[in-house]
Amino acid sequence: MSSLLDGLDPEQARAASAPRGPVSIIAGAGTGKTRTITHRIAYLVEGGFVNPDHVLAVTFTARAAAELRERLALMNIPKVQAKTFHAAAMRQLKYFWPAYAGDLPWTLLDNKFRVVSRAARAAGVEVSTPMLADLIGEIEWAKSSLISAEDYPDFVEPRRRDCPVAPHTFVKVFQGYENLKATPEGMLLDFDDLLLHMAAAIESNTGIADEFRSRYRTFVVDEYQDVTPLQQRVLDAWVGDRDDLTVVGDANQTIYSFNGATPEYLLDFTTKYPESTTVRLHRDYRSTPQVVDLANNVIGKAKGRVAGTRLKLEGQRPAGPLPQFHEYPDEPAEAVAVVKEIQTLIRKGVEPANIAILYRINSQSANYEYELEQAGIGYQVKGGEGFFKRAEIREGMNAITAAAKKYDPDPEDVPDAVRAALVPVGLTSTEPSGTQERARWQSLQALFQLVKDITTTAAEPLSMQGVVALLKERMSAKNPPKFQGVTLASIHAAKGLEWDAVFLVGLNEGTLPIRHALKGAGSEEAIEEERRLFYVGITRAREHLHLSWSLARQEGSKSNRRRTRFLDGLVPQEEAAAAQRRSGTGASGSRDRLGAPKNACVVCGSRLGSPELKILGRCGEHAPETDHLLLTELRQWRSALAKDKAVPAYVIFSDATLRAIAEQLPTTSDQLVAVPGIGPVKVKEFGEDVLAIVSNYA
Repeated sequence: MSSLLDGLDPEQARAASAPRGPVSIIAGAGTGKTRTITHRIAYLVEGGFVNPDHVLAVTFTARAAAELRERLALMNIPKVQAKTFHAAAMRQLKYFWPAYAGDLPWTLLDNKFRVVSRAARAAGVEVSTPMLADLIGEIEWAKSSLISAEDYPDFVEPRRRDCPVAPHTFVKVFQGYENLKATPEGMLLDFDDLLLHMAAAIESNTGIADEFRSRYRTFVVDEYQDVTPLQQRVLDAWVGDRDDLTVVGDANQTIYSFNGATPEYLLDFTTKYPESTTVRLHRDYRSTPQVVDLANNVIGKAKGRVAGTRLKLEGQRPAGPLPQFHEYPDEPAEAVAVVKEIQTLIRKGVEPANIAILYRINSQSANYEYELEQAGIGYQVKGGEGFFKRAEIREGMNAITAAAKKYDPDPEDVPDAVRAALVPVGLTSTEPSGTQERARWQSLQALFQLVKDITTTAAEPLSMQGVVALLKERMSAKNPPKFQGVTLASIHAAKGLEWDAVFLVGLNEGTLPIRHALKGAGSEEAIEEERRLFYVGITRAREHLHLSWSLARQEGSKSNRRRTRFLDGLVPQEEAAAAQRRSGTGASGSRDRLGAPKNACVVCGSRLGSPELKILGRCGEHAPETDHLLLTELRQWRSALAKDKAVPAYVIFSDATLRAIAEQLPTTSDQLVAVPGIGPVKVKEFGEDVLAIVSNYA
């Protein structure tokens, strides 16, 4: 028995050897949770505490389940069931179905598109592939959250749902979908139905409950912070009034709330099981201390209930290079620099397969795909197709090609002609609602930006046909074998993976945190989830970590973008410059000592001229244009109001309050009252004016 604990650290050993009963393992990134789980199961089996046939371990991906089974087999514990929630429920339902539903036949509906399409048309919804994907996603969220079609409208605003159609229309689609699954040949069950019916079978049939619970007596749940209400209902049915349950998770890695996941069950575990054992794994074996320190600093600024459970990780690997922070003038320059750095790492012996470029949204991959191709570096796109292989990009290319055959605009009008050609396939003037619709729009916008880049950088004016030829040249570029290449992935798709070198790119406000997380009720929690997503991205790196952002979208455009707030106070160059100015040791000598701490740019240390820039604390090069314009309008409003009231301007709002308004962009009274220096009285007196001004820039 003691040999099973060899090689485990003290916390892992305590978790593995905990007695039967409720156990909560809070496992930080890289702390060896899979190793701990397998050793706990092996310890219970080898000690004679449980029969391996009576153990059910559930994970969230088939890959994780296969890894768990393999590790247990290597430890000579081969009979334990390790499956995903859905795979376990389907196996159980097939066995218990006759006792639950008699001879009523059922078939698994593993593709909802056809049925949802029929339901959408019946509800008067114009059907498109992105629209169907969004409707399906919303149906899956509602079912996993145990929300009925009739109750859905009550949850749209409180849960910040980005419904692709009006809520009452979605209710019709949802109801129609459920009705269409009852066919003359039998029932169609989707994956959520497997869970619903398995839970109902145990809850409603004593015989099924007794037989199931006589077979499975010990349960292990991995990634417990990502459990949905539906999955928790199934787990409660499985466990019954027993308590032989081990859960493993980290609330500060909750990044799937949009799919119904909630960390509340993990946070409430000790309340539900007061006698439970809790073990916190904090030794990080994946990343160097330098990477771990940055991760700790990022999550250390988190707020809310989840933040109260955060672990302070301790890096166990030898020291490595410091994380690198880089600001670039535009996105293409950022991609060029990142790929050059990748080339340097490859020359130093880092395998391309051990390098990843991670971003917030899939449409960000285009520049990096192109630069990697130009450099002859193979790559694979994880969690999404290559840019030119996406359906919407193929449709966009066809639309541009068809337009080029019909029209021959002047070279300066080509970008406008391309945009016009892309409108019918989805490039509307404003970004749409709905996850899939938005992703499609972002991809088409990226294609349009690519056209603008091509026409801007061309040595000679390009015709429409010339642009099409260059686009097709990029499209036909062949990649080297993908299994040898650099990984391109969204941070969500990178969860559970790790690389020697990670490049976190596009770290701008409006991208991370994503723009729609900044608006409406519940934005604070949405922003905190974005912070957790950033934390997950950082902890994917073993040794080399590069973080970058750009000031403009394309070459030559205005530098009006802001670096993500999640790096505030964490960029060493900025901190060193600020400390230098405070101590008066900067290059400007006595001038810094006299005025720079108050009137110098926090990024480059240059003197600030206008009152707006002094309030922002950034020079014209580093202050987003939106903030500058907003502050100008706010100051003008404040001055006029102060003159009318015959009071000093600061009585209305202080400079610090104006800066906070520009940074937070409140759009509701509740958000406005949360701004430092603004209370309910000032909201009542000035709120309508301020919100009207901010609405032009939010």
